[in-house]
Amino acid sequence: MAETALTELQNQIEAIRRDAFAEGYAAAMKTVHELTARSVPLQTGNAAAPNGNGRAEDQTPQLQPHQIPQSEPNKAAVPLRTSNPRRRSPAKRPTVRRAATGTRRSRRHRAKRGANAQMIQEILKKAPRAVRQADIRNALQRKGVSLSFPSIRHALGQLEARRAARQIGKTNTWPYSAA
Repeated sequence: MAETALTELQNQIEAIRRDAFAEGYAAAMKTVHELTARSVPLQTGNAAAPNGNGRAEDQTPQLQPHQIPQSEPNKAAVPLRTSNPRRRSPAKRPTVRRAATGTRRSRRHRAKRGANAQMIQEILKKAPRAVRQADIRNALQRKGVSLSFPSIRHALGQLEARRAARQIGKTNTWPYSAA
């Protein structure tokens, strides 16, 4: 008798939970539908502005602090970026705005080939003894250069091939060797 009453009570609680979930879900979907149905009022003062590549593209409308940014209905989706910029026409390429303190360099200021090995060779020259990869990385970070461990290992391999550095046994320490 007690088991039957307990089972019945559990069934009633589960039915109430399902109903409450269905009502909450319906209310949430109604709100989402209302938000997506609204469109941002178009401003007539939108002028084309250069994006830095010499081409002009539409600016996004200025929003008031209390407005929620809305996507425009019936606007074609922009496909994802590919590694090859020639696969898409310039008109459809989205502009990327980076902060003034961006971490990524532009292609014009890219380091030259072999620059990592050269920086690491300078660090090895200044070190009084054999240096671990972590110490090399810390020294580079003090100079403002962030380099991953595989990149450091690759540069050490290049230096080893030129006989500018050598690994001491299996210790993963590297001294400078003037060749």
